[in-house]
Amino acid sequence: MSKYIPNPPSAAALMASARSFGNYDLAGALSDLIDNSIKAEAKNISLTCLFNEGAPIVRILDDGYGMSPEELLKAMRPASADPREERSPDDLGRFGWGMKSASFSQCSQLTVLSRKDGCLSGAAWDLDDIDEWKMEVLNEGDVAELASPQLIDADGTEILWANCNRLSEDGEITSDAFNDLVVHARYRLALVFHKYLSGEAKRQRLIIKLNGQDIEAYDPFHRGHDATQQLELEELPVAGGKISIRPYILPHFSKLPLSDHAKLGGAEGFLRNQGFYVYRNDRLIIHGTWFRLAKYGELSQLVRISVDIPNSLDDMWKITVDKSDAQLPSALKARLRQIVDGLRGRSSKVFRSKGGRIDRSGETTIWNRHVRNGEIRYSINREHPIISHLTGSAGEVDRETINAALRLIEQSFPVTEFSADAANKNESLGQVESRPERFFEMLHATLPMMLSRHKGNIEGLVAELRVTEPYSLNWLVVEEFLKKEGWIHEQAR
Repeated sequence: MSKYIPNPPSAAALMASARSFGNYDLAGALSDLIDNSIKAEAKNISLTCLFNEGAPIVRILDDGYGMSPEELLKAMRPASADPREERSPDDLGRFGWGMKSASFSQCSQLTVLSRKDGCLSGAAWDLDDIDEWKMEVLNEGDVAELASPQLIDADGTEILWANCNRLSEDGEITSDAFNDLVVHARYRLALVFHKYLSGEAKRQRLIIKLNGQDIEAYDPFHRGHDATQQLELEELPVAGGKISIRPYILPHFSKLPLSDHAKLGGAEGFLRNQGFYVYRNDRLIIHGTWFRLAKYGELSQLVRISVDIPNSLDDMWKITVDKSDAQLPSALKARLRQIVDGLRGRSSKVFRSKGGRIDRSGETTIWNRHVRNGEIRYSINREHPIISHLTGSAGEVDRETINAALRLIEQSFPVTEFSADAANKNESLGQVESRPERFFEMLHATLPMMLSRHKGNIEGLVAELRVTEPYSLNWLVVEEFLKKEGWIHEQAR
């Protein structure tokens, strides 16, 4: 039979309060448990998240070295580790709260089963049954009945969540809402543990399955793409440890398939995902922050900076219990600010390279440049398809008004201010569209007009788009957009 181990009231109160530690969602809670599996040298981790008709059940199974009955009981107690103790370099924990706080942030019934050296053990906490605050210790028969077949056959640890009333605010959840949580968890785990999943971490490659499907590593720096700029690695000695810093400039959206660009931007887009990506022992802790060293900007949205720190510097970085936040040490601010200032110009240069050109042979540009008697003038190209359509389809009075407006724009070009800006703060010039959705809105609005110029001939439309700014400068994504919207079905030649 199972037996119960009473716990002091203070320990029991701490266990109940663990529900409020940190800022966990499903992905964050699962990440904390995966940290423990990595510490146990697991090579395979299986996550099972079942809706179970509105009463979700979650299982986390690993093939690590497992725990003895004594180790399991210690792990189940609150604050089972001292954050001040020196730990092995690959230890992703700190406070000894991870398993409890992460689990109770999502459920009220936590069962942990483990096998080490062939010996099965198990223990359970039920926060809904607080009578005498007892922790249940399972006998081997109970463990065998609850455990997955894999745990019966080989060493490892399995965690079971029941009564997952924290997966929603009101204790109830729909199937669609639950599926959204699972999909988000897959994305987050692919990001947080991408170095482990790809084999880049300093250990054997980790395999994580979610509901039977492998989670593929998601590299936020897109290092496999030819247009990604991987800049020089810098290593800074800090408080007896070493911090590694490597900046990246992501490709312009015209260089990426739409699906890759959407994935790199994430749910909040590129603007909110620029900045620092802080890793602790190859595990992503926090990302998409400038630590108040810079402002989020359109022209800096391609900048991402990898910062790798060892766990020996946890206290200096003030890593939170849920590993979702950190604070930048003051000793690093000056150097990181210098790095940031230099990178923002590189990002803006990527966008400027997609700006309008002058007198490109074989292409229809938006602006023309004229030199006469030593005087330089810029004019809007009246032969550009969009401009030509406006003037050609308008009546005589409207045509005169349109031409007058174009001349007004040309003659009012702010030459002095532009020259000063270009000379003094070139990296801040943001004339080119940096958001693909706005670019596609413009394309979508002009396609019918341009198609009418070719009397419905799609081949003629495609041929003109290929040599007309700004579409010629972004042809790969224009072609993909045309396919997606059904304008073309074969690859345009």
